[in-house]
Amino acid sequence: MDNAEQNANQFVFGLDIGTRNVVGTVGYREGKDFYVAAQYMKEHETRAMLDGQIHDIGRVGRTIAEVKAELEGQLEAKLTDVCIAAAGRVLKTVTTSVEYEFAEETVVTAEHIHTLDLLGVDHAQQILKERNDTRYKFYCVGYSVVKYYINDEVFSNIEGHKAEKISEDVIVTFLPEDVVDGLYSAVGQAGLNVANLTLEPIAAINVAIPEAFRMLNIALVDVGAGTSDICVTRDGSIIAYGMIPYAGDELTELIVQHYLVDFNMAEHMKLTSGMADEVEFTDIMSITHTIPSEEIWDLTHDTVDKITTEVAEKIKELNGDKSVSAAFVVGGGGKIHGFTEMLADKLEIPRERVALRGEEVLKEVHFAQEEIKKDPLLVTPIGICLNYYDQKNNFIMVRFNGERLKLYDNSHLTIVDAALQAGFPNEALFPRRGKAVEFTVNGKPRIVRGEPGESAIVKVDGRVVSINTPLVPNSEITIEASTIGKEAVSTIEQLDEYTSSTITFQVNGINITCPKFVQVNGSLEPSNYVIQEGDEIETRNFYTIGQLAEFMDVRIDEEAGIILNGKPADMGSLCYENFEIEWSASAYESGERHISYGQADHRFDAGPEEASTEESTDSAAEVHETEASVAAESVTDENAADENAADGIQTAGAEPAVETNTDSAAETAADAPVQKPAEPETRELHIIANNQEITLSGKEEYVFVDIFDYIDFDLSASHGRAIVTLINGVDAQYTQVLQDGDKIEVYWKENY
Repeated sequence: MDNAEQNANQFVFGLDIGTRNVVGTVGYREGKDFYVAAQYMKEHETRAMLDGQIHDIGRVGRTIAEVKAELEGQLEAKLTDVCIAAAGRVLKTVTTSVEYEFAEETVVTAEHIHTLDLLGVDHAQQILKERNDTRYKFYCVGYSVVKYYINDEVFSNIEGHKAEKISEDVIVTFLPEDVVDGLYSAVGQAGLNVANLTLEPIAAINVAIPEAFRMLNIALVDVGAGTSDICVTRDGSIIAYGMIPYAGDELTELIVQHYLVDFNMAEHMKLTSGMADEVEFTDIMSITHTIPSEEIWDLTHDTVDKITTEVAEKIKELNGDKSVSAAFVVGGGGKIHGFTEMLADKLEIPRERVALRGEEVLKEVHFAQEEIKKDPLLVTPIGICLNYYDQKNNFIMVRFNGERLKLYDNSHLTIVDAALQAGFPNEALFPRRGKAVEFTVNGKPRIVRGEPGESAIVKVDGRVVSINTPLVPNSEITIEASTIGKEAVSTIEQLDEYTSSTITFQVNGINITCPKFVQVNGSLEPSNYVIQEGDEIETRNFYTIGQLAEFMDVRIDEEAGIILNGKPADMGSLCYENFEIEWSASAYESGERHISYGQADHRFDAGPEEASTEESTDSAAEVHETEASVAAESVTDENAADENAADGIQTAGAEPAVETNTDSAAETAADAPVQKPAEPETRELHIIANNQEITLSGKEEYVFVDIFDYIDFDLSASHGRAIVTLINGVDAQYTQVLQDGDKIEVYWKENY
């Protein structure tokens, strides 16, 4: 006990929650030896469990609490964490292969192997989701590696070797979620947290079949009260797991019916018949009887025959439809008279090759309580404790939005990892922008982004936290999905080209500066046109004579003639930058013409001559809203033009600039400009993300999460890895405000 006291802080508490009883074991490992500091077994007072599944959580929880209290009394120490194992009532297994390639030849470490295992488990989970044709949600309870490979060659141990690629074949085992939930609830009612969960045959095989024996084709059968769990080894590895829902309770129920006794008395009779020549019992009428053990053997013979037949058939099925070389039996149910002999006959192997495993496999296990006898019943409880040392860092159990999750721990798990494991949509984790609109301006791509949405609301045990908060075992996590912002809306007048591009003509010796027209998909559009996805926007670097007259709000006397650059022209002739126009024109009388956008929408399609002209240039602008009209008085012709003027386009923009080269005067009249609401200020931010220069635009302020709109990063590719987010080498928060020149890094933390 001195060693136990010295290693009190290293105690491991293993609990075998069986159909018939609960066995608690507390101990620690030193080298190859395991020291049991305390052990206690208590039977269920009622049939609170059937076939390895908890039916009465409250009663099982109270039994666990009594076992815990007894062990704490023996140790004079408090127990808070426990390791448990689940029976394979509806066991599912998936065998798969995965590989991991290094950038260059690398020495394989334990972390590399751990990462490879996690990839295998993750892949198996995806396969099971596709295959699952039942109503159950399945939960991974353990895995076993069949073979390891280095550069496609089989190795028994790959750690320490150099490799360019490592791979493995792995068996991953799953049970229905309700089986696991029942175990967790019962343990929780006893005031315990689950430190590790495994499968009962995985726990048993670690003790019953040492690795040296696994080169042989051997079956292990763990015969409990409600289920018989099976695993098969060959070529140094576990190759299969299985289960049948028949075990010791089948025999006990038979005795209950035949001898008219309660279940506890029948259990006593069954066990005594395997150890004594006679069995004494009292029936429900309070009459005491004494019978020879052979009588019980004869009664149970057919049921034992049925159970061993089922076990043998399952072993052959798992072993490729052929028998094994030997079989080991553990568990209390395997102690019934005739079990091993019948199983040997069904497997068609010599009877001496089927044996109970107890004392001979517990040689490296030392009990502080001298009265404890090394027995097959203790193999699984000891195995549960030892399994903690092998896989203690592999699992973290949490509840995510009501669903239990088991994650493969790399010591860096956060809430993001839990969300990805649960299949929570990636886009619902972070604020989502509304739909963007993409278009081109003069052939160059342009994008206007939607507004950002609200962040997801993340809570752990009712407390609001960050999405990067580390996971805490057995915590309750809830996430309310982030929202989507408003879709992008942009009009022509919001484009820079609309406010900055102009074109100048000389009309009767006067410089007239006009805004450039904008056409969308070949058609002229007004300034309030809402840009659509895929629009092709181009600025026109010309006016027609008619459009120029319309802009200046004058009436042309076509009979007097129009001269363009010294040549006769008409209302459809094209005018480019600095073209000289001479005409006879007069201003409209007050109130005769008034057209503006908002009252009328005038659209002009580009004519064929516009598309074919050789004098087109690449200058860019967009159509302006009329805020002023200009009247230029003719200096050559006093004749009035025709009163009938065709409606033209009324553009918007600044008042035309008029320069006078002679003493003649040009009269200009301008309406008061329309006051528009101020647009929110936006700015560009220049950062470096994953070694690439990126410009963020369209917002007043930028936070870290905005970078996911600009970088290509798949948030679903975790495979058990943690996400690393850094700003200037320091851990970043998703809502942290970005500054110009920040250096950002986002990547997966590899587990090596």
